[in-house]
Amino acid sequence: MKQEENEFMRHELRLPELTVRGMLLGALLTVIFTASNVYLGLKVGLTFSSAIPAAVISMAVLKMAKNSNILENNMVQTQASAAGTLSAIIFIIPGMLMIGYWQGFEFWQTLLVSACGGCLGVLFTIPLRRAMVVHSDLAYPEGVAAAEILKVGSHEKSAKESKGGSGIKEIGAGGVLAGVIAFCTNALQVLGSELSLWIPVGRGMTQLPLGYSTALVGAGYLIGIAAGLSMLVGILIAWAGFVPYYTITGALPDGMTMQKFAGTVYQERVRLIGAGAMGVAAVWTLIMLAKPVVDGVKESLAAMHAPDSDKGKHRMDIDMSVQSIAMVFSVTVMGLLGIFYAFVSPEGLPVSENLTFTLVGVGVAILMGFFVAAACAYMAGLVGTSSSPISGIGILAIIVASLVMYALCSSFGIFSMPGGEKFATATAIFTTSIIMAIACISNDNMQDLKTGYLVGATPWRQQVALLLGCVVGALVIAPVLNLLYEAYGFPGALPRPDMDPSQALAAPQAALMTTIAQGIFSSTLAWEYIYMGLGLGVILVVVDQLLKRTTRNLCLPPLAVGMGIYLPPSVQTPLVVGAILGYFLRKHMKEKHGEEEAKAGFRRGTLFASGLIVGESIVGVVLAGVIVASVTNGGSEAPLAIVGKDFAGTAEYLGLAVFAASLAIFSKIVLGSKKG
Repeated sequence: MKQEENEFMRHELRLPELTVRGMLLGALLTVIFTASNVYLGLKVGLTFSSAIPAAVISMAVLKMAKNSNILENNMVQTQASAAGTLSAIIFIIPGMLMIGYWQGFEFWQTLLVSACGGCLGVLFTIPLRRAMVVHSDLAYPEGVAAAEILKVGSHEKSAKESKGGSGIKEIGAGGVLAGVIAFCTNALQVLGSELSLWIPVGRGMTQLPLGYSTALVGAGYLIGIAAGLSMLVGILIAWAGFVPYYTITGALPDGMTMQKFAGTVYQERVRLIGAGAMGVAAVWTLIMLAKPVVDGVKESLAAMHAPDSDKGKHRMDIDMSVQSIAMVFSVTVMGLLGIFYAFVSPEGLPVSENLTFTLVGVGVAILMGFFVAAACAYMAGLVGTSSSPISGIGILAIIVASLVMYALCSSFGIFSMPGGEKFATATAIFTTSIIMAIACISNDNMQDLKTGYLVGATPWRQQVALLLGCVVGALVIAPVLNLLYEAYGFPGALPRPDMDPSQALAAPQAALMTTIAQGIFSSTLAWEYIYMGLGLGVILVVVDQLLKRTTRNLCLPPLAVGMGIYLPPSVQTPLVVGAILGYFLRKHMKEKHGEEEAKAGFRRGTLFASGLIVGESIVGVVLAGVIVASVTNGGSEAPLAIVGKDFAGTAEYLGLAVFAASLAIFSKIVLGSKKG
């Protein structure tokens, strides 16, 4: 491996990095992965790292072009992965529709919040590169995996001789399988999407669910066994503990079934407990990161301000110049100030108050954004982009933004005006949207810089590619959000009165953060459940620390447990299945065939899992377009369905059979041609 890295170094000056064809391909992949992540995030509250599939696709496409190389492919995946991650802004922005402040996604406001916030996320992590990438032993799982794939694919001979091949077959197979299953489930409706068993517990009730999403099985494979089992613990705490307890001890409302009551208990009480637990877990993580973050900032700032700092340096140690960073920072801040003023000005407030809201909102977003950027960059190195707790950061951000806006609105007498509470909630959501854009990009940025470091890329060129990815991705987010909104709607925000609320995209993070903001401004937030969650979070942190100190490999990430409590169980069960499946497959390969074959099998599984996620997500976006076109022309909201609602029972069991078959196919892909 060392000899291979030295070979990259010797030939580095002859290899072009930022090319026109690469940027065009990166822009195309940006559109695809951003749309996929927007759909997946709105459906289940999770997004996936697009670095690995982008690297594989780039190698396959640019292989047909003359003089393509590893550094050019790296720039393509850098651009595409940044934009795909930027879609995490959907964890908060749909709240504008849920509270009725927007009737559709405002294109320019959504665009500029995404683009400017994303660019700030890139800038804020530049000073951290040396400490967190060059001089640290952080894992950066997706970054390292993407680098290995790029190295294997850099020469045709290497790709043919490697045990895993180029990876195109695996990612294509996963995409086709998940796409076909998603089409049969959501379009033809011949397969069910989940199996739910309601179980009486004394006078109460609980649920035993199983979701069939192959995309979530793939995501579970990627997050690993520790996070998967922690989510399972969260499911048990919620559905074997809190839900039965509250349904047994609570009074059943008149006219409500026990199943409906259990669902209401989960939505209005248990999810807030999960939110509190996630908040504690996020704060604890930030506390643990304080020293390395401060040290990293000091080191990088000292290097950037040294006289003639770039002279005599190897190109792999040159970041964007201080002047370039200052210029981009100024442009993005001006953009945020302009769009925030445009956001608040229609309310008819005095100019001085509009300016105050604008300065305070953007100021809070930038200050907290830098703090969370450093934390997210470090967390990505610890657990990877896909497993990093962006949701916990969002919960903290919405609480801080809401409290600041509450104080500001109170001083200006906004709450005495018609619609004042809605305006206050909207400004808190808008501020949090900027913070989320900063957080999600900084979360991904360090993975890409780690990949570049391993393959010999130039940091400042990667940082330019990341900025381009933010801008292109931002152009895609608003139209895709509008398309999905018109097709499915969100909880409490349906574009047409005759739509089925059960078919709405859950947007779980946006719904949760919006609920928290509304509760703060209306003074109706059930703080007692959040306080319970805070206490539970402290217990989980203590348990996790004890496990780490008394066992070799056992841990219980408290943030994953919190997610297990507040995400819908039908979403989490396939995640748990994927994590457990991956663990046992890797263990089997290692025991039977050795470490090298286990690594090859893990790589095949990673690519196949990425294909599953992309395939299901793309079908979801395309189907959304079909539904919108049908409804617009007076047609059905299920224009491709070939069965009626009376087929639902049979579809559940057909879905279960297909789900089991997909797990068998997944296992075969990972195990490869080895027997035993």
